Amino acid sequence: MTSFVGRRHELDAARSCLQQSRLVSLVGPGGVGKTRFAEELVDRTGRVFRDAPAWIDLAPVGDPGAVAAAAAAALGVTDQSSKPVVDKLTDRVRGRQMLIVIDNCEHLLSPVVELVAAILAAAPEIRIVTTSREPLRIAGEQIYDLPPLSLPEHSEHYRAAEVAHFEAVSLLVERARSTVSDFELTDANVIAVVQLCRRLDGIPLAIELAAAKLRSLSPAQLVERLDRRFALLTGGDRSALPRQQTLRALVDWSYELCSGPERSLWARLSVFAGGFDLDAAEAVCGFGDIRSGDVLDLLDRLIAKSLVIVDRSSDPVRYNQLMTVREYGSELLEAAGDTDILCLRHRDHFAALASTSVRHWCGPDQSGLLAQLRGDHANLMAALDWSLRTAGEVPVAAEFAVALRYHWIAGGYLSYGRRRVEQVLDHLADPVRERGDALWVAAWIALIQGDRDAAHRYLAECSSLATALGDVTLRAHADHWRGLHELFSGHTAHAITLFHAAIAVHRDNDDTASVLTAEFQFAMAQCYEGLHDEALATCSRVFELADRYGEKWNHAYALWVSALVHVHRGDTTAAVDASQQALRIQQHYKDKICTALSIEVLAWAAVARADAELSARLFGVAAVVWTRLGTTVGAFGPHTTDDSHAARDAARNSLGDSTFDKLSSPPEGMTITQAVSFALGEQPSLPVRVVQDTSPLTKREFEIARLVADGMSNRAVADKLVISPRTVDGHVERILAKLGVTSRTRIATWVTAHNG
Repeated sequence: MTSFVGRRHELDAARSCLQQSRLVSLVGPGGVGKTRFAEELVDRTGRVFRDAPAWIDLAPVGDPGAVAAAAAAALGVTDQSSKPVVDKLTDRVRGRQMLIVIDNCEHLLSPVVELVAAILAAAPEIRIVTTSREPLRIAGEQIYDLPPLSLPEHSEHYRAAEVAHFEAVSLLVERARSTVSDFELTDANVIAVVQLCRRLDGIPLAIELAAAKLRSLSPAQLVERLDRRFALLTGGDRSALPRQQTLRALVDWSYELCSGPERSLWARLSVFAGGFDLDAAEAVCGFGDIRSGDVLDLLDRLIAKSLVIVDRSSDPVRYNQLMTVREYGSELLEAAGDTDILCLRHRDHFAALASTSVRHWCGPDQSGLLAQLRGDHANLMAALDWSLRTAGEVPVAAEFAVALRYHWIAGGYLSYGRRRVEQVLDHLADPVRERGDALWVAAWIALIQGDRDAAHRYLAECSSLATALGDVTLRAHADHWRGLHELFSGHTAHAITLFHAAIAVHRDNDDTASVLTAEFQFAMAQCYEGLHDEALATCSRVFELADRYGEKWNHAYALWVSALVHVHRGDTTAAVDASQQALRIQQHYKDKICTALSIEVLAWAAVARADAELSARLFGVAAVVWTRLGTTVGAFGPHTTDDSHAARDAARNSLGDSTFDKLSSPPEGMTITQAVSFALGEQPSLPVRVVQDTSPLTKREFEIARLVADGMSNRAVADKLVISPRTVDGHVERILAKLGVTSRTRIATWVTAHNG
């Protein structure tokens, strides 16, 4: 959101490192700008890779065991299979040519080392950039120590024109103008400005925090306050001061400028992992000497002091803190002895959010609930993990994990969910209802991952526990998911019996959500048992009940099942219509399971209508989604698998192996949003990677076009290729003419489109 100041020499040096090594670690003290520098490096370098870059942010990750899952999410590997996450990651990147950035590694070095080693071993064309306060210390690592911004030499006399080009000065002036619009660097204030930059050792974060204070202080006043504060902290030569301690001094000073209530809120906000909204801040932090109604005003003051960042990309807006500021607040919280009470309040708030998602699931705001849970994923995991490791809180953790079932399933966090639910089972051995609920939720997740053996074990225990407790409701849940297990195992008749029994109890309990889910699964079993009319009647019941509540998630799955029935009956027009209706719902819900299944049925319908070419392309588009899920259609039972294979074979026989393989290859770089658009007919063609042989440019012209797209001037290109600038000028003129464009920006656009 802000401009990138300076760093030209450093960017050239870092790019040179990246050319020499597949692993470059950007190291430096907190606040030196490693993350922002990495962003700029990606922006200027990413185009030379065939595949789009990926960004893995570990700042909100506190559990070493969650590093691989965070990387999987960033790389588009959603957690549907039961394979180890690292294996899914390496499968995802194998054959890719791309740049991966792993940001904020310092607190998770051991698992990051394992992750990096696995990726580099599996994918020889991958290059990785890490940011950390210390290097990984593994073989082949190229370490680049990011220095502070450039500073004027010490002098008794400065003129504004003579120092304006120094990076630290330029950054301070630019950021000051965002706070005080008419701020100028003048001969009158230049000495104070330079002193301020030098006292802050050219650390970007420190300079930005200081610039915000120019709202109420002059540069000279800032210098005076900083000077006293630093003297108190060091009592010695400032030139020997470690930069991290310098940043600490600035944060200490920011703390001194805060009022008592502001300091208290700063400390309390540190309990949030990642971002938070105003409701969460008020609920968690508004108690004792800070009333809930005071939080907004105090939050606004912290925003004005640049201690809280506003994220306006969503509505309602969300807030965040820089990692250093949050760590400082965490220390304040610990010193005050308030960590446990804040963690408890934080857990209670997000556990209540999870419970609300279940309580209001059958309603018109389903997609909003899912979006809110996705936005608070880091907080949900932190709150649940605290419950799991805190004595006496495991029963609450069990209820919490079970309440998050739609987040695990519909939100696409299956591996996260299975791990936490299994931790609940490890900690809660007593034969109680909470364990029973955790068992059927664990089974649900395992079934979607294709792990039917684990699901069988969980459901067997759940059934036994229901019998021992005499709990009819728990028995219904066990029967429900045993029904799905039987369906996915190919035993449709037994599945129908189990679904029928479960639905009756769900209905007696007014558990509408469970009724709807069991009903569409019941319809799927009826379809594969050959009871087509009955299956459509069941889907109609789902539509009617779902529409009564404004519910869409189960409605979409019932549409998919009805499409399945229509394909089996030969009514391809109805099958296409139902599948596309389901996909339109998924444009808002983003449930990848229903998306992949619906595109599959469209592929089956296309070949049944003698459009083998469209069928092959749809199989390729479906593969994009299946790959992101980390699973295949085989997870959904032998009947569905047989349907898919039969349609695929028919298309292959019609087109021939070569043509089918070409058309059904997953389009490179396609997003799931683009996949849905193509399946809906909204995107008339698939993105096709144009190989260099079809380019109008010669090999040398193509090479120069890529360098131009990377932001290099003609002279820089000449230096890199060791040719004359005049030769480069001629090449660029011919490139413009051949491509029919008139600017270097258009060259960059062309290169990006052609995956140069």
